[in-house]
Amino acid sequence: MSPAYHGLWGHLLIVWISVLAFLFPAEAYEPLSDETLKSLPRASEDYDIHSGAILAPILQTRVPGTPGHEVVLEHFANFFQTTLPKWQIELQNSTSTTPVSKGKEVPFVNFIATRDPPGAPAGDVGRLTLVAHYDSKLEPEGFIGAIDSAAPCAVIMHAMRSIDAALDKKWAAMEAQGIDPLDERHGIQIIFLDGEEAFDHWTATDSLYGARALASNWSAEMYPAMSTFKTPLSSIELFVLLDLLGSKSPYIQSYYPTTHWAYQSLGTAEKRLRSLGQLKSSAKRDWFIDAHKDSHDVAPLGGIQDDHLPFLARGVEVLHLIDFSPFKGFPPVWHTPDDDAGHLDMPTVEDWGLVITAFAAEWMELEGYFDVSEQASRRNESPEAEAILDKKTEL
Repeated sequence: MSPAYHGLWGHLLIVWISVLAFLFPAEAYEPLSDETLKSLPRASEDYDIHSGAILAPILQTRVPGTPGHEVVLEHFANFFQTTLPKWQIELQNSTSTTPVSKGKEVPFVNFIATRDPPGAPAGDVGRLTLVAHYDSKLEPEGFIGAIDSAAPCAVIMHAMRSIDAALDKKWAAMEAQGIDPLDERHGIQIIFLDGEEAFDHWTATDSLYGARALASNWSAEMYPAMSTFKTPLSSIELFVLLDLLGSKSPYIQSYYPTTHWAYQSLGTAEKRLRSLGQLKSSAKRDWFIDAHKDSHDVAPLGGIQDDHLPFLARGVEVLHLIDFSPFKGFPPVWHTPDDDAGHLDMPTVEDWGLVITAFAAEWMELEGYFDVSEQASRRNESPEAEAILDKKTEL
Protein backbone atom coordinates (compact mmCIF):
# COMPACT_ATOMS: atom_id res chain seq x y z
CA MET A 1 0.00 0.00 0.00
CA SER A 2 1.56 3.30 -1.03
CA PRO A 3 0.23 6.83 -1.68
CA ALA A 4 1.27 8.46 -4.92
CA TYR A 5 -0.05 11.03 -7.33
CA HIS A 6 -1.66 10.12 -10.61
CA GLY A 7 0.08 11.36 -13.71
CA LEU A 8 -1.51 12.36 -16.99
CA TRP A 9 -2.83 8.82 -17.56
CA GLY A 10 -4.71 9.07 -14.29
CA HIS A 11 -6.47 12.29 -15.28
CA LEU A 12 -7.43 10.83 -18.63
CA LEU A 13 -8.75 7.73 -16.90
CA ILE A 14 -10.91 9.86 -14.59
CA VAL A 15 -12.42 11.64 -17.60
CA TRP A 16 -13.11 8.29 -19.28
CA ILE A 17 -14.77 6.92 -16.14
CA SER A 18 -16.94 10.04 -15.83
CA VAL A 19 -18.15 9.58 -19.40
CA LEU A 20 -19.00 5.93 -18.72
CA ALA A 21 -21.08 6.99 -15.73
CA PHE A 22 -23.58 8.56 -18.12
CA LEU A 23 -23.60 5.62 -20.52
CA PHE A 24 -24.14 2.66 -18.22
CA PRO A 25 -26.89 2.47 -15.56
CA ALA A 26 -26.36 0.81 -12.18
CA GLU A 27 -26.97 -2.91 -11.79
CA ALA A 28 -30.16 -4.23 -10.20
CA TYR A 29 -29.84 -4.35 -6.43
CA GLU A 30 -32.54 -5.73 -4.15
CA PRO A 31 -32.29 -4.56 -0.51
CA LEU A 32 -32.60 -7.08 2.30
CA SER A 33 -35.51 -6.82 4.74
CA ASP A 34 -34.93 -5.79 8.33
CA GLU A 35 -35.66 -9.35 9.46
CA THR A 36 -33.04 -10.75 7.10
CA LEU A 37 -30.46 -8.19 8.20
CA LYS A 38 -31.08 -9.18 11.81
CA SER A 39 -30.63 -12.86 10.95
CA LEU A 40 -27.23 -12.54 9.26
CA PRO A 41 -24.68 -14.73 11.06
CA ARG A 42 -21.81 -13.31 13.07
CA ALA A 43 -18.32 -14.77 13.20
CA SER A 44 -17.34 -13.87 16.77
CA GLU A 45 -15.64 -17.16 17.60
CA ASP A 46 -14.13 -17.58 14.14
CA TYR A 47 -12.56 -14.11 14.43
CA ASP A 48 -10.84 -14.97 17.72
CA ILE A 49 -7.23 -13.88 17.24
CA HIS A 50 -5.85 -16.90 19.09
CA SER A 51 -8.10 -19.79 18.08
CA GLY A 52 -10.60 -18.50 15.53
CA ALA A 53 -11.04 -20.91 12.64
CA ILE A 54 -11.04 -18.14 10.03
CA LEU A 55 -8.80 -15.33 11.24
CA ALA A 56 -6.18 -16.86 13.56
CA PRO A 57 -4.37 -18.94 10.87
CA ILE A 58 -3.82 -15.80 8.78
CA LEU A 59 -2.26 -13.81 11.64
CA GLN A 60 1.33 -14.77 10.94
CA THR A 61 4.14 -13.56 8.71
CA ARG A 62 3.35 -14.61 5.14
CA VAL A 63 6.02 -13.21 2.87
CA PRO A 64 5.89 -14.85 -0.59
CA GLY A 65 8.15 -17.89 -0.81
CA THR A 66 8.25 -18.52 2.96
CA PRO A 67 6.70 -21.35 5.03
CA GLY A 68 4.18 -18.99 6.67
CA HIS A 69 2.92 -17.99 3.24
CA GLU A 70 2.37 -21.63 2.30
CA VAL A 71 0.47 -22.29 5.53
CA VAL A 72 -1.94 -19.43 4.89
CA LEU A 73 -2.50 -20.50 1.29
CA GLU A 74 -3.30 -24.02 2.52
CA HIS A 75 -5.69 -22.51 5.08
CA PHE A 76 -7.64 -20.86 2.26
CA ALA A 77 -7.81 -24.10 0.29
CA ASN A 78 -8.92 -26.14 3.31
CA PHE A 79 -11.60 -23.60 4.18
CA PHE A 80 -13.25 -23.78 0.77
CA GLN A 81 -12.78 -27.51 0.30
CA THR A 82 -14.37 -28.38 3.63
CA THR A 83 -16.80 -25.52 4.30
CA LEU A 84 -17.75 -24.39 0.79
CA PRO A 85 -17.19 -27.47 -1.39
CA LYS A 86 -19.36 -26.22 -4.27
CA TRP A 87 -16.97 -23.37 -4.95
CA GLN A 88 -14.45 -23.86 -7.75
CA ILE A 89 -10.87 -23.23 -6.62
CA GLU A 90 -8.14 -22.00 -8.94
CA LEU A 91 -4.53 -21.07 -8.28
CA GLN A 92 -2.86 -18.63 -10.63
CA ASN A 93 0.92 -18.92 -10.46
CA SER A 94 3.63 -16.56 -11.56
CA THR A 95 7.24 -15.80 -10.69
CA SER A 96 9.35 -12.67 -10.65
CA THR A 97 12.65 -11.44 -9.40
CA THR A 98 12.54 -8.80 -6.69
CA PRO A 99 15.05 -6.13 -5.62
CA VAL A 100 16.17 -8.37 -2.75
CA SER A 101 16.04 -11.83 -4.38
CA LYS A 102 19.52 -11.57 -5.97
CA GLY A 103 18.26 -12.71 -9.36
CA LYS A 104 16.23 -15.62 -7.97
CA GLU A 105 12.64 -16.03 -9.15
CA VAL A 106 10.15 -15.66 -6.28
CA PRO A 107 6.86 -17.59 -6.62
CA PHE A 108 3.54 -15.74 -6.32
CA VAL A 109 0.21 -17.56 -6.01
CA ASN A 110 -3.17 -15.90 -6.41
CA PHE A 111 -6.02 -17.83 -4.79
CA ILE A 112 -9.37 -17.68 -6.61
CA ALA A 113 -12.69 -19.24 -5.60
CA THR A 114 -15.83 -18.95 -7.71
CA ARG A 115 -19.50 -19.88 -7.29
CA ASP A 116 -21.64 -19.77 -10.44
CA PRO A 117 -25.24 -20.87 -11.07
CA PRO A 118 -25.46 -24.68 -11.58
CA GLY A 119 -24.34 -25.73 -15.03
CA ALA A 120 -23.43 -22.23 -16.15
CA PRO A 121 -20.64 -21.97 -18.73
CA ALA A 122 -17.91 -19.79 -17.26
CA GLY A 123 -17.99 -17.36 -20.15
CA ASP A 124 -21.69 -16.61 -19.67
CA VAL A 125 -21.58 -15.50 -16.03
CA GLY A 126 -20.88 -11.99 -14.76
CA ARG A 127 -19.47 -11.92 -11.25
CA LEU A 128 -19.24 -9.80 -8.18
CA THR A 129 -15.56 -10.13 -7.25
CA LEU A 130 -14.38 -9.50 -3.67
CA VAL A 131 -10.64 -9.02 -3.35
CA ALA A 132 -7.91 -8.66 -0.72
CA HIS A 133 -4.19 -9.34 -0.70
CA TYR A 134 -2.86 -11.97 1.69
CA ASP A 135 0.92 -11.50 1.61
CA SER A 136 2.74 -9.55 4.31
CA LYS A 137 5.74 -7.21 4.18
CA LEU A 138 9.29 -8.43 4.43
CA GLU A 139 10.13 -5.55 6.78
CA PRO A 140 9.81 -4.69 9.58
CA GLU A 141 10.92 -8.15 10.68
CA GLY A 142 8.01 -10.23 11.98
CA PHE A 143 5.41 -7.93 10.41
CA ILE A 144 1.95 -9.51 10.68
CA GLY A 145 -0.24 -7.15 8.67
CA ALA A 146 -3.47 -7.66 10.63
CA ILE A 147 -5.34 -4.86 8.88
CA ASP A 148 -3.02 -5.24 5.88
CA SER A 149 -4.73 -7.55 5.02
CA ALA A 150 -5.40 -10.56 7.26
CA ALA A 151 -8.66 -9.14 8.62
CA PRO A 152 -10.06 -8.25 5.17
CA CYS A 153 -9.38 -11.82 4.00
CA ALA A 154 -11.21 -13.19 7.04
CA VAL A 155 -14.14 -10.81 6.47
CA ILE A 156 -14.53 -12.04 2.89
CA MET A 157 -14.35 -15.69 3.96
CA HIS A 158 -17.04 -15.16 6.57
CA ALA A 159 -19.28 -13.32 4.10
CA MET A 160 -19.04 -16.08 1.51
CA ARG A 161 -19.82 -18.75 4.08
CA SER A 162 -22.79 -16.67 5.26
CA ILE A 163 -24.46 -16.47 1.84
CA ASP A 164 -23.60 -19.91 0.46
CA ALA A 165 -26.71 -21.75 1.67
CA ALA A 166 -28.92 -18.90 0.45
CA LEU A 167 -27.38 -19.22 -3.02
CA ASP A 168 -28.28 -22.93 -3.00
CA LYS A 169 -31.86 -22.17 -1.98
CA LYS A 170 -32.30 -19.46 -4.58
CA TRP A 171 -31.02 -21.54 -7.47
CA ALA A 172 -32.99 -24.61 -6.30
CA ALA A 173 -36.16 -22.51 -6.04
CA MET A 174 -35.64 -21.18 -9.55
CA GLU A 175 -35.30 -24.71 -10.92
CA ALA A 176 -38.39 -25.86 -9.00
CA GLN A 177 -40.36 -23.03 -10.60
CA GLY A 178 -39.12 -23.99 -14.03
CA ILE A 179 -36.81 -20.99 -14.21
CA ASP A 180 -33.38 -21.72 -15.58
CA PRO A 181 -30.76 -20.35 -13.14
CA LEU A 182 -28.76 -19.48 -16.22
CA ASP A 183 -31.33 -16.78 -16.94
CA GLU A 184 -29.82 -14.89 -14.02
CA ARG A 185 -26.22 -15.31 -15.16
CA HIS A 186 -24.78 -13.78 -11.99
CA GLY A 187 -22.11 -15.46 -9.88
CA ILE A 188 -19.72 -14.46 -7.15
CA GLN A 189 -15.98 -14.75 -6.83
CA ILE A 190 -13.21 -14.06 -4.34
CA ILE A 191 -9.58 -13.35 -5.12
CA PHE A 192 -6.82 -13.37 -2.53
CA LEU A 193 -3.95 -11.67 -4.32
CA ASP A 194 -0.29 -12.32 -3.63
CA GLY A 195 2.68 -9.97 -3.74
CA GLU A 196 0.94 -6.66 -3.13
CA GLU A 197 3.66 -5.43 -0.83
CA ALA A 198 7.00 -4.07 -2.01
CA PHE A 199 10.10 -6.00 -1.01
CA ASP A 200 12.33 -2.92 -0.94
CA HIS A 201 10.38 0.29 -1.64
CA TRP A 202 7.26 0.88 -3.69
CA THR A 203 7.80 1.19 -7.44
CA ALA A 204 5.88 0.15 -10.53
CA THR A 205 7.87 -3.09 -10.63
CA ASP A 206 8.36 -3.72 -6.92
CA SER A 207 4.68 -3.99 -5.93
CA LEU A 208 1.41 -5.59 -7.06
CA TYR A 209 3.17 -8.73 -8.33
CA GLY A 210 0.10 -10.93 -8.16
CA ALA A 211 -2.37 -8.32 -9.36
CA ARG A 212 -0.25 -7.44 -12.39
CA ALA A 213 0.17 -11.11 -13.31
CA LEU A 214 -3.53 -11.98 -12.93
CA ALA A 215 -4.86 -8.94 -14.77
CA SER A 216 -2.49 -9.61 -17.66
CA ASN A 217 -3.33 -13.32 -17.73
CA TRP A 218 -7.09 -12.84 -17.58
CA SER A 219 -7.11 -10.15 -20.24
CA ALA A 220 -5.43 -12.58 -22.65
CA GLU A 221 -7.35 -15.75 -21.70
CA MET A 222 -10.26 -16.11 -24.13
CA TYR A 223 -13.58 -17.77 -23.40
CA PRO A 224 -15.11 -19.96 -26.16
CA ALA A 225 -16.60 -18.24 -29.18
CA MET A 226 -20.18 -17.01 -28.70
CA SER A 227 -19.71 -16.63 -24.93
CA THR A 228 -21.34 -13.59 -23.33
CA PHE A 229 -17.96 -12.43 -22.07
CA LYS A 230 -14.73 -12.57 -24.02
CA THR A 231 -12.31 -12.97 -21.12
CA PRO A 232 -12.34 -13.69 -17.37
CA LEU A 233 -11.41 -10.05 -16.88
CA SER A 234 -14.47 -8.78 -18.73
CA SER A 235 -16.73 -11.07 -16.69
CA ILE A 236 -15.99 -9.07 -13.53
CA GLU A 237 -19.08 -6.92 -12.97
CA LEU A 238 -17.60 -5.20 -9.95
CA PHE A 239 -14.12 -5.52 -8.43
CA VAL A 240 -14.42 -4.74 -4.71
CA LEU A 241 -11.01 -4.35 -3.08
CA LEU A 242 -10.79 -4.46 0.73
CA ASP A 243 -7.59 -3.14 2.31
CA LEU A 244 -6.43 -1.71 5.65
CA LEU A 245 -9.69 -2.62 7.40
CA GLY A 246 -9.88 -3.51 11.08
CA SER A 247 -9.11 -0.27 12.92
CA LYS A 248 -11.68 1.80 14.80
CA SER A 249 -13.88 4.30 12.98
CA PRO A 250 -12.84 3.54 9.39
CA TYR A 251 -12.89 6.47 6.98
CA ILE A 252 -14.00 5.06 3.61
CA GLN A 253 -14.14 7.39 0.62
CA SER A 254 -15.73 6.89 -2.79
CA TYR A 255 -13.29 7.22 -5.67
CA TYR A 256 -15.05 6.28 -8.91
CA PRO A 257 -18.30 7.78 -10.26
CA THR A 258 -19.43 4.62 -12.06
CA THR A 259 -19.34 2.56 -8.87
CA HIS A 260 -20.59 5.25 -6.49
CA TRP A 261 -24.05 3.67 -6.46
CA ALA A 262 -22.54 0.46 -5.07
CA TYR A 263 -20.55 2.48 -2.51
CA GLN A 264 -23.83 4.13 -1.46
CA SER A 265 -25.44 0.69 -1.11
CA LEU A 266 -22.70 -0.27 1.33
CA GLY A 267 -23.28 2.96 3.22
CA THR A 268 -26.99 2.21 3.42
CA ALA A 269 -26.27 -1.31 4.68
CA GLU A 270 -24.05 0.07 7.45
CA LYS A 271 -26.67 2.62 8.49
CA ARG A 272 -29.48 0.08 8.51
CA LEU A 273 -27.51 -2.52 10.45
CA ARG A 274 -26.54 0.11 13.00
CA SER A 275 -30.10 1.39 13.35
CA LEU A 276 -31.26 -2.20 13.94
CA GLY A 277 -28.71 -2.60 16.72
CA GLN A 278 -26.69 -5.19 14.86
CA LEU A 279 -23.31 -3.46 14.86
CA LYS A 280 -21.02 -3.62 17.89
CA SER A 281 -18.52 -0.88 17.07
CA SER A 282 -18.94 2.67 18.33
CA ALA A 283 -19.87 5.23 15.70
CA LYS A 284 -19.23 8.96 15.97
CA ARG A 285 -19.87 9.17 12.24
CA ASP A 286 -20.77 6.97 9.29
CA TRP A 287 -17.98 4.85 7.82
CA PHE A 288 -18.90 5.71 4.23
CA ILE A 289 -18.38 9.43 4.44
CA ASP A 290 -19.19 10.20 0.78
CA ALA A 291 -22.53 8.37 0.72
CA HIS A 292 -24.46 11.65 0.67
CA LYS A 293 -22.65 12.85 -2.46
CA ASP A 294 -23.92 12.66 -6.01
CA SER A 295 -21.77 10.53 -8.32
CA HIS A 296 -20.80 13.67 -10.25
CA ASP A 297 -19.12 15.02 -7.13
CA VAL A 298 -16.90 11.97 -6.63
CA ALA A 299 -13.25 12.37 -7.56
CA PRO A 300 -10.08 10.45 -6.61
CA LEU A 301 -7.97 12.08 -3.90
CA GLY A 302 -4.25 11.82 -4.64
CA GLY A 303 -4.17 8.38 -6.23
CA ILE A 304 -3.77 5.57 -3.71
CA GLN A 305 -1.80 2.78 -5.35
CA ASP A 306 -3.21 -0.65 -4.62
CA ASP A 307 -4.14 -3.98 -6.22
CA HIS A 308 -7.01 -2.49 -8.19
CA LEU A 309 -4.79 -0.49 -10.56
CA PRO A 310 -3.90 -3.23 -13.11
CA PHE A 311 -7.61 -4.08 -13.35
CA LEU A 312 -8.78 -0.49 -13.48
CA ALA A 313 -6.33 0.23 -16.30
CA ARG A 314 -8.00 -2.56 -18.31
CA GLY A 315 -11.50 -1.17 -17.88
CA VAL A 316 -12.74 -3.18 -14.88
CA GLU A 317 -15.28 -1.42 -12.64
CA VAL A 318 -13.64 -0.89 -9.24
CA LEU A 319 -14.93 -0.15 -5.75
CA HIS A 320 -11.95 0.55 -3.47
CA LEU A 321 -12.70 0.07 0.24
CA ILE A 322 -9.65 1.38 2.06
CA ASP A 323 -9.35 3.19 5.36
CA PHE A 324 -7.74 6.49 4.41
CA SER A 325 -8.45 9.98 5.70
CA PRO A 326 -7.24 13.08 3.82
CA PHE A 327 -6.64 14.58 7.28
CA LYS A 328 -4.90 11.69 9.07
CA GLY A 329 -3.76 9.39 6.27
CA PHE A 330 -3.77 5.62 6.76
CA PRO A 331 -4.47 4.02 10.16
CA PRO A 332 -1.61 4.69 12.63
CA VAL A 333 -0.49 1.03 12.64
CA TRP A 334 0.03 1.00 8.86
CA HIS A 335 3.36 -0.63 7.93
CA THR A 336 4.55 -0.68 11.55
CA PRO A 337 5.13 -3.57 13.97
CA ASP A 338 1.89 -2.50 15.69
CA ASP A 339 -0.16 -3.84 12.79
CA ASP A 340 -0.71 -7.06 14.69
CA ALA A 341 -3.59 -9.03 16.17
CA GLY A 342 -3.56 -7.08 19.42
CA HIS A 343 -4.22 -3.80 17.62
CA LEU A 344 -7.28 -4.98 15.72
CA ASP A 345 -10.54 -3.46 16.89
CA MET A 346 -12.55 -6.66 17.00
CA PRO A 347 -16.03 -5.07 17.11
CA THR A 348 -15.12 -3.25 13.88
CA VAL A 349 -13.78 -6.43 12.25
CA GLU A 350 -16.97 -8.27 13.16
CA ASP A 351 -19.10 -5.41 11.86
CA TRP A 352 -17.23 -5.44 8.55
CA GLY A 353 -18.26 -9.09 8.25
CA LEU A 354 -21.93 -8.15 8.56
CA VAL A 355 -21.71 -5.18 6.19
CA ILE A 356 -19.93 -7.16 3.45
CA THR A 357 -22.33 -10.10 3.93
CA ALA A 358 -25.31 -7.78 3.49
CA PHE A 359 -23.77 -6.18 0.40
CA ALA A 360 -23.02 -9.52 -1.25
CA ALA A 361 -26.47 -10.89 -0.38
CA GLU A 362 -28.18 -7.85 -1.87
CA TRP A 363 -26.03 -7.99 -5.00
CA MET A 364 -26.98 -11.64 -5.49
CA GLU A 365 -30.64 -10.83 -4.69
CA LEU A 366 -30.93 -13.33 -1.86
CA GLU A 367 -33.82 -11.77 0.04
CA GLY A 368 -36.19 -14.54 1.09
CA TYR A 369 -33.55 -17.26 0.94
CA PHE A 370 -32.03 -16.86 4.41
CA ASP A 371 -33.32 -18.68 7.48
CA VAL A 372 -34.49 -16.04 9.91
CA SER A 373 -32.64 -17.24 13.00
CA GLU A 374 -34.14 -17.91 16.41
CA GLN A 375 -31.92 -15.16 17.71
CA ALA A 376 -33.43 -12.62 15.32
CA SER A 377 -36.95 -13.73 16.22
CA ARG A 378 -36.24 -13.37 19.92
CA ARG A 379 -34.81 -9.89 19.41
CA ASN A 380 -38.26 -8.77 18.35
CA GLU A 381 -39.87 -9.97 21.56
CA SER A 382 -38.70 -7.21 23.90
CA PRO A 383 -35.80 -4.84 24.62
CA GLU A 384 -34.94 -7.02 27.62
CA ALA A 385 -34.54 -10.11 25.42
CA GLU A 386 -32.36 -8.15 23.02
CA ALA A 387 -30.11 -6.99 25.87
CA ILE A 388 -29.66 -10.56 27.08
CA LEU A 389 -28.72 -11.77 23.62
CA ASP A 390 -26.25 -8.93 23.17
CA LYS A 391 -24.45 -9.98 26.35
CA LYS A 392 -24.21 -13.53 25.08
CA THR A 393 -22.50 -12.42 21.86
CA GLU A 394 -19.93 -10.07 23.37
CA LEU A 395 -16.29 -10.80 22.50
